[in-house]
Amino acid sequence: MAKEKTLFTCNACGGTSPRWLGKCPSCGAWNSLVETVAESASGGKNRLGTPQGYAGLANAQPVTPLAAIEAQDVARTPSGLSELDRVLGGGVVEGGVVLIGGDPGIGKSTLLLQAMDALQRSGLPTLYVTGEESGAQVALRSRRLGIEGSQVNLLAEIQLEKILATIDAVQPAVAVIDSIQTVYSDQLSSAPGSVAQVRECAAHLTRMAKSTGITVILVGHVTKEGALAGPRVLEHMVDTVLYFEGDTHSPHRLIRAIKNRFGAVNEIGVFAMTEKGLKGVSNPSAIFLSQHSEPVPGSCVLVTLEGTRPLLVEIQALVDGGSPAPRRLSVGLERDRLAMLLAVLSRHAGVACADQDVFVNAVGGVRISEPAADLAVMLAITSSLRGKPLPRGFIAFGEVGLAGEIRPAPRGQERLKEAAKLGFTTAIVPKANAPKRAIPGLSIHAVERVDEAMDTLRGLE
Repeated sequence: MAKEKTLFTCNACGGTSPRWLGKCPSCGAWNSLVETVAESASGGKNRLGTPQGYAGLANAQPVTPLAAIEAQDVARTPSGLSELDRVLGGGVVEGGVVLIGGDPGIGKSTLLLQAMDALQRSGLPTLYVTGEESGAQVALRSRRLGIEGSQVNLLAEIQLEKILATIDAVQPAVAVIDSIQTVYSDQLSSAPGSVAQVRECAAHLTRMAKSTGITVILVGHVTKEGALAGPRVLEHMVDTVLYFEGDTHSPHRLIRAIKNRFGAVNEIGVFAMTEKGLKGVSNPSAIFLSQHSEPVPGSCVLVTLEGTRPLLVEIQALVDGGSPAPRRLSVGLERDRLAMLLAVLSRHAGVACADQDVFVNAVGGVRISEPAADLAVMLAITSSLRGKPLPRGFIAFGEVGLAGEIRPAPRGQERLKEAAKLGFTTAIVPKANAPKRAIPGLSIHAVERVDEAMDTLRGLE
């Protein structure tokens, strides 16, 4: 029997190479080539024919000026889980395709099973296609979650053609494919989960969703680096990409929108894993704030922005004894930015930490990428170095430049109102973020430079 010919296909762009290379020759990605079975020629299928002209290949289609097309708002259907709806932009969209990925055991199937049951109870027909578990396993999970008498239609199948035929017969409003890496098509000879299978199966399901108006939710595996497994084109095909994050040792989970054609990106939803499944957290700021009976040195509360949601996060800093090779370590914040802030502190505020070990941590495992955290980090470091706690009910935010200036943060008014709502009483903010009208219960000190912020802090002690 002749040995099957193999090719090496890039996970990022889908390009092929006859042998393995460390760098993809098509897109330049490193370590992205995986071995796949070469597909046999299809006898001219999907070929464009002669290069002389394309008029005979298909009938020309009419075109419409953009101004002549009526723009309509997209109708949304709430999923029954408010935190999931927040990330989706208000609910599921007719004909939309959503891709959700996350680590094994993080709760993707649990979340979608709860959402499908809520949609079904609201009167929408649903279909849950499971390729990784049997129907009995899914039923056992539903009993464990307390979902009694659920009428969600279930199909245990991994062959694409049978799945499409079932969707056409059942006509659900929302269909879940768990997971796209287990689905295969008879038209391809490669194994399920290969680049070709994932790309083609996702393309067929997306085409079906757009033509029928059925919402399709795809569950995707992630690699050890945390990226979605399969070709990068998978993320380009779908309308929304969600990442389900969290520590399996912690009950809290974050769902984050990386791409959303129908809503804001970088929006997050917060869930708590309980015995009865995932429950939305209405006040997520409580997760990221430590409960101190008395103020402690090195702790400063930051009002950060995740999508459209202001969150209060505690920044902790520890400055400890001198050493020949001082360390700079940050968890949840950029390490290079920490080194830059220490240099600004030394030059423009006279706070020297050159011979000190500096450790900075964002409480609760949250990752902060926006520069508005700069001022809170600097104040936490100063507090730890001096051994004096910041005032009770104190918050700060603002971006710090290399010249020592403090730049404004976007949507400063919403940040301040959220802090006031949660009982904070004192704030140091950039001068450009100072509100025109006083916020009840909140004393605001607007500053322009780092040294001015330090002087203001000393006056509050």
